[in-house]
Amino acid sequence: MSSIIQLLPDHVANQIAAGEVVQRPASVVKELLENAVDAKATDIKLIIKDAGKSLIQVIDNGVGMSVTDARLCFERHATSKIRQAEDLFSLHTKGFRGEALASIAAIAHVEMRTKQDQEELGTHLIIEGSKFVSQEVAVLPKGTSFAVKNLFYNIPARRNFLKSDIVEYRHVIDEFQRVALAHPNIHFTFYHNGSEMFNLPQSNFRQRIVAIFSGKTNEKLVPVQEETEIVEIQGFVSKPEFAKKNRGEQFFFVNDRYIKSGYLHHAVMAAYDGILKDGAQPSYFLFLSVPPHTIDINIHPTKTEIKFDDEQALYAILRAAIKHSLGQFNVAPVLDFDRDANLDTPYHYKDMEGAMPTVQVDANFNPFAEVQPAKSYSGSGSSYKKTEIASSWEGLYVGLKQETETFSAASNFTFENEEVTSSLFDLEDAEPTVHRTYQIHKKYIVSPIKSGMVIVDQQRAHQRVLYEQFLVNMTVHQASSQQLLFPLNLYFSKNEMELIAELQLSLMNTGFVFEETQKDHVVISGIPVNITESEVSLVLEQLLSDLQDGIPESSFSQNDTIAKSMAKSLAVKTGSYLTEKEQENLVNGLFACKEPNVSPFQKPTFITMRVEDLDKKFAL
Repeated sequence: MSSIIQLLPDHVANQIAAGEVVQRPASVVKELLENAVDAKATDIKLIIKDAGKSLIQVIDNGVGMSVTDARLCFERHATSKIRQAEDLFSLHTKGFRGEALASIAAIAHVEMRTKQDQEELGTHLIIEGSKFVSQEVAVLPKGTSFAVKNLFYNIPARRNFLKSDIVEYRHVIDEFQRVALAHPNIHFTFYHNGSEMFNLPQSNFRQRIVAIFSGKTNEKLVPVQEETEIVEIQGFVSKPEFAKKNRGEQFFFVNDRYIKSGYLHHAVMAAYDGILKDGAQPSYFLFLSVPPHTIDINIHPTKTEIKFDDEQALYAILRAAIKHSLGQFNVAPVLDFDRDANLDTPYHYKDMEGAMPTVQVDANFNPFAEVQPAKSYSGSGSSYKKTEIASSWEGLYVGLKQETETFSAASNFTFENEEVTSSLFDLEDAEPTVHRTYQIHKKYIVSPIKSGMVIVDQQRAHQRVLYEQFLVNMTVHQASSQQLLFPLNLYFSKNEMELIAELQLSLMNTGFVFEETQKDHVVISGIPVNITESEVSLVLEQLLSDLQDGIPESSFSQNDTIAKSMAKSLAVKTGSYLTEKEQENLVNGLFACKEPNVSPFQKPTFITMRVEDLDKKFAL
């Protein structure tokens, strides 16, 4: 019988490996940036076109490669990072698997230029789908330049499954931010379609955070620092009042490597226990330094999952360190019944020296003198003349007898005994007011009908009413807006600002008026009539959170998403007390909707109970 098992060709094996390593353009960005960092570069440029689908280029000034290394780096499992298996437990570099460049070269057109500092000439290499097209000697600056073009050109199915440019671009930004945050000592620049998006000079960790996320970030950061035998923790967490709906600004770095860890995230949330609103997520940027032999990075090709030797101890230390920082900077509320806040020294008086009080002495004062000096409020020199008032007290009663006689004469007049009142309507026609709606547990509204009663979920019903209002405003006619006396300045990250720019037209149709749009903030001078000023930031935050996975292509889908998000933010919540008038308005508004049966999220808004159903309940 002939053998049927055969060894796969290298280019096929590389394409299979690429399925794990390269999932989207952002994966290529991550691998190339990490290689540049490992090459000891101090200046790294990232250039992309069409969200990385057409071009991804990374230029660095690192150590470069020799002619042999330039050819060998595209082979599978060829790496300069490790030599033996034991090196996996003492890693000091980003990469170590030796699969990234081979996988990228298998599914794209790759052009590499590299030169070492001591060499006069460098190497220019072109590869298309794992095939070496050309290798030439070239005059180049020190460092390496990788250009990856036409990603997934030979795997059309993978290319078709890529999301829109906006979504892919946001994933690229996420990867860029993770590498840039981990290495504030490197100068990063980022260009997209010819426009400079980020220019991050060498700085410290705090300055790098502020440079990536808007300038307002600085005021919300609380430093965290702790050093133990197990772990050294440094970084920043945000103040509770700046917590957001989404988890966009949450970063863990272990030995300068970005990781995801639900367990450590739970430790952070435990430290914030009791001082965050429901559903709010704090921002954090935390560096953990642990001995390399206590962690295992080689779990997944993306290297974002890590196994720790002693997770429980790490959890406790991280939670305690954050709790300590929040308390140290008076962020968390403290109950101290023995402390009088009125006795606290204000900050601007803290370092001031006390001045000697001035004392005035009357040298002529003699307590044993027989005649005491006249006081200012009595005697002849006083403006308060007591004697005059005392002498004229009888004048108060002059004419009193005459007034008494006049009053007794007036009492003889007669008036109509019956009070005359006028009314526009006859009293017989007025119906007594009937209590038509009832609120149960601040959650449901019960309204009687002919056949029985209707039980309405107040939150879902309000969502349906608001959803249809917003949808009509955006699609049929422009909504009216209320002008603000003082415009609102709302600060967002660059990612969020791009989303707002995309949604600006739809938001204006709902009633928002954008006076100005800057790089890191927007100025809003008008808001929809059914939104209060304090709710604006919550509405936009919820909207950005709901659109994390991208903005729908069609305009109706976009309007639908915005209307749903705003209805969810503004709807009356479960547990809110409603007056009888509010209950009636909500019930009437619900049944005036086109689809009153379900909420915008396809949940039932009300149920009906007939009298027959109640009779059955009482039947024996």
